[in-house]
Amino acid sequence: MASPIFVEGALFGWAINTAHHSDFADRGHAHIYQEGLRIPPLRLDRAGVRQDEVMRLFLLNCQVPKERVSDLRAQMAANRLGIVRVQELCRKFGGDIVRDAGKALMDYAERKMRAGIAAIPDGRYVFEDVYESELLEGHLDLGVTLTIAGDAMQLDFVSPPQVRAGLNVIYTALQATVYYAVKAVVDPSVLPNAGLARPITINAEPGTLLNCAHPAAVDGRISACQRVVDLVHGALVQVVPHRVTAASCGSVHVASFSGTRPGGGLWVYLETIAGGSGARYNKDGLDAVQVHMTNTSNLPLEALEAEYPITLLQYEFAEDSGGDGRFLGGMGVRRVYRAEAPCRVQIMGSRLSSRAWGLDGGAAGKSGAFLVNGNPKAIDLSGTIDLVKGDVFAVVTPGAGGYGDPALRDSAARAQDAKAGRRPAR
Repeated sequence: MASPIFVEGALFGWAINTAHHSDFADRGHAHIYQEGLRIPPLRLDRAGVRQDEVMRLFLLNCQVPKERVSDLRAQMAANRLGIVRVQELCRKFGGDIVRDAGKALMDYAERKMRAGIAAIPDGRYVFEDVYESELLEGHLDLGVTLTIAGDAMQLDFVSPPQVRAGLNVIYTALQATVYYAVKAVVDPSVLPNAGLARPITINAEPGTLLNCAHPAAVDGRISACQRVVDLVHGALVQVVPHRVTAASCGSVHVASFSGTRPGGGLWVYLETIAGGSGARYNKDGLDAVQVHMTNTSNLPLEALEAEYPITLLQYEFAEDSGGDGRFLGGMGVRRVYRAEAPCRVQIMGSRLSSRAWGLDGGAAGKSGAFLVNGNPKAIDLSGTIDLVKGDVFAVVTPGAGGYGDPALRDSAARAQDAKAGRRPAR
């Protein structure tokens, strides 16, 4: 949602925010036309007057329109606050100074990024990994060649042709992922603006998984973006090993439930579930955290059970899922639900058969899983299953890789593991 910012009667800039509306459950993902409503730029407000027909068009295509109204109002409020804050700055300092300060901040980010890249030895660093999903048969091979020359970096990605599933990555998502992954390693203090992107060139063949072409389905692109981070960090670890963690869980484990309430009306509940974070060269990885391209919060089970016909039977660390090492990989999560009424669940995840790699002799983390009544094969390539009352659905998220030779983990650390009930994976 974008709102214009006017200063002294002239357009100064835009207040823009993006929100995820957890609504479009139980959809196909063969191509973009199955993935919901695509809205071109149009006016929701015109001269301060709400365009009700636009709102009705949007809400008619939502499964839970009453909830979406609240989401939209929250976005509108966020933009209004952004407008007020920018206008206050302009009144205090003047519009020209504020605009020039913005340009200077981008130039500063560029200088910081170039300095960080220049501190890394020149060279070509190649890394390969695999990507799998519940929507795919087998593994897909991915790779990157990362070239550093002076104060510039180029990344050339190799990936298979785009797939007939909502896993394809649009180029702007590839860019955003790379900028994050590079910033995290080269200089985390670089300001997150367009300036940091200037020294970085990103190439990927059009029509492939990592740079798809119309009409590819893209709803679940975040899953493949997690693997892009692993590729970039896998290349950089060869030259700056102490700045890079072992591979984190490398997945976005999603469970999206939907059904019909007893009195009528649809309900939709979408949840992204944390996994393990990679071990560092001098510290264990973190357990049960969102990593890299996800940052969603945990929903307390009391709120879940009060609102939806779902009971949470277990919510715990997935023991032994973190890779062994001098420093342990973070553990994933086991979250087990019981359906209290018929509903459909749609899943998304990766590292379901591959494992998050360790570093310097550290072991890989364990894979994740989705199970229905204990059966990991109950969900077919559609990624959906219909649950009846009493069915038990479990999500197990992947653990992360360990760092360093496990034999070097000192006795004090192992005693602390035992006290905490945490047993390193073997």
